Order: sequence, then structure tokens, then C-alpha cells
Amino acid sequence: MHISNIWRLGIKELWGLIRSPALLALIVAAFSVQIYAAATAMPETLNKAPISIVDEDVSPLSARIASAFYRPHFNPPQIISLSEMDRRMDAGIDTFALVIPANFQRDLLAGSAPAMQLNVDATRMTQAFTGAGYVQAIVSGEIGEFTQRNRTTEATPINLVLRARFNPGLDPGWYGAMMEVINNVSLLSVILAGAFLIRERERGTIEHLLVMPVTPAEIVIGKIWPTALVVFAAAIFAITVVVQIWLAIPVAGSLWLLMLGLLLQLFATTSLGILLATIAGSMPQFGLLLMLVLFPLQVLAGGTTPVENMPGFIRTFMTAAPDTHFVALARAVLFRGAGIDTIWPQILALAVIGTAFFSLSLWRFRTSLR
Repeated sequence: MHISNIWRLGIKELWGLIRSPALLALIVAAFSVQIYAAATAMPETLNKAPISIVDEDVSPLSARIASAFYRPHFNPPQIISLSEMDRRMDAGIDTFALVIPANFQRDLLAGSAPAMQLNVDATRMTQAFTGAGYVQAIVSGEIGEFTQRNRTTEATPINLVLRARFNPGLDPGWYGAMMEVINNVSLLSVILAGAFLIRERERGTIEHLLVMPVTPAEIVIGKIWPTALVVFAAAIFAITVVVQIWLAIPVAGSLWLLMLGLLLQLFATTSLGILLATIAGSMPQFGLLLMLVLFPLQVLAGGTTPVENMPGFIRTFMTAAPDTHFVALARAVLFRGAGIDTIWPQILALAVIGTAFFSLSLWRFRTSLR
């Protein structure tokens, strides 16, 4: 194996990437716009939800309830008539429409249990589910304080102090931005490495390489290192510029330690991309394989749902996936400031998995040349 051959083969792939505007645009968007969108448009977060109020009571209590809805969770409520409510809901203008009936305050003070109607646009599923709980809590709180004539709360026998570690403001954007970087590292490294090899096969240039004094190992490594270099540079740019400067999200741990884990992850995922490319016969087949392999790996890696919630056989199976260990490593370093003494099992696992994928992809590549 000659280093000069590997270097020249890698430079050839980099020139091919530069001449591919679609792939360049994908890389730029994945590590800039998508990260910003993941941090600022988290679907689980109720942000500026549109709400309207049908106030048929026109009382101090109804005015108090209307003034309790404000940003960032809700837009200032629009006071509308009952005849406008259905039209606005049908048009998608309002997600929530609260109807306060006539004589609501009088009936409440008289000791009866007046009804109040909350209409929810359930087509906005996540926002509707989260927002309905917010509306109920706000209305119940305002009614309780109004009937008690003060804003004090009953003393409880215990004093439970909530201390949120690693994310004191409980800002979901922190987690969304970091996980978007982690997911895009795996996604793009597999796509680029596999696309480099399949492009050689579809253009017929793989035969040109075989008649040259290069070995299959040099060809495979010559496609792995440029992919890893491009994704590595894009990921570091995303963390240092997009995440830390643009979004002002702090990184708790050492970036050097994260770089080590990132290099091992890229070694494993680029090898996986080569392996999938040796199985697929064309780019459409490669795309179908990505859907069958990549998306389940990302969903089951522990970034979207906790690994502890998954069945035992899935947890066992996912120990062979590099994404599982990289997600654990990145969260420990980025969020909790963990050191090498904490994440060495993940580093060892990534090295072993990467070596196994590389050996298997090299064997498959040699077999496909026969």
C-alpha cells in the first residue's frame, strides 16, 4: 500500500465533490440551515401558538383569563365572536379557540360549576397536545386565584427544589441543535462515501482504476479519507460557528475530545457507506438501502428516544451500531463536560465497530471485482 496512491485518489474525489453543486449544497444546508431550524423550530415546543377567545361574559374574570395568554408560548389572543370561530378554525388561523359563556363569573361566584369550551385544531398534533395542557393550566390557575382573592398558594408539607443540570433554562433548542449535528454527521458520511464508489461504477471508471498500479485497499481508503475530511470540517464549523456563535449555545466539554470521537465515528460510517455501495448496484438501489439502514439506526440510536425504553433485543442489536455509541459520547462531552475517563468505552466501541465495517467493506469490494 502506497500513501501517495491513497493521497492522489482522495484528491480526485475532492475535485469531483467540488464539481458537484448538489452535494455541496446538501453539505452546506445540513450543517447550517438545518441546525438553525432544529434549534428554533422544535416541534415539541409551544411557541407563539395562535389562540382566539369568544368572550360572551365580558367580566373582570374573562378579561383576566384573556390577559394570561402571552408570548412566547402564545400569541396575544384575538377576541372574536362565536360566529367567527368555526370559520377561523377551518381556515387554520387559530390553533385554539376558548369560549367563555355568558354569566360565567356570576355562576362561578354563586357556587355552581359553569362550563367553558376549548376548541383545538388537532391537525397540528404536537402543538395541540402540548398547548391544550398549557391552556387548561392557565385557565385553572387564573380561576383559582380569582376565587381565592389572592395569588398565594397553599403551603405543602415538603419543599421540592428543582435543579436542572446541564441546561438550566430547559431550552429544547440546545438539544435539537446538537442532535442535528450528530445525525447529519452519520447521514452525510454514509451518503458521500457510497456515492463516490457508485459514481465510479456507473461512469465505468472503476475499470480504469483496476488497470492502474493501485490495490483495492488503496481505492477504498482513497474514498474514505476525503469523505471524512469534508464532513469533519463541516461538523467542526457547525459546532464552533453555527451552534456556539450564531445560536449562542454553550459547549460544556472539550472540543478536542469530541474531535477524537468524531474521527472514529466517521471511520465507521464511511466504511458503512462503502459497504452499502458494494451491495447496491446503482444509485437508486443505494438510496433504498439508505432508507432501510440509516433512518432506523438514527431513530434507535438513543438521540430521539431513550435506549432504556426499547425492547431488550433492540438494545442488544444496537450495540453493534456506531450511532449508538457516538450519540452517548457526544451528549456526554457536549452537555455534561465528560472526560476521557467517562467516555473511553464509547471510544473503544467505535474503534472496534469501525475496524469491523472497514474489513467487511474491503472484503465485499474485492469480491465485487471478481
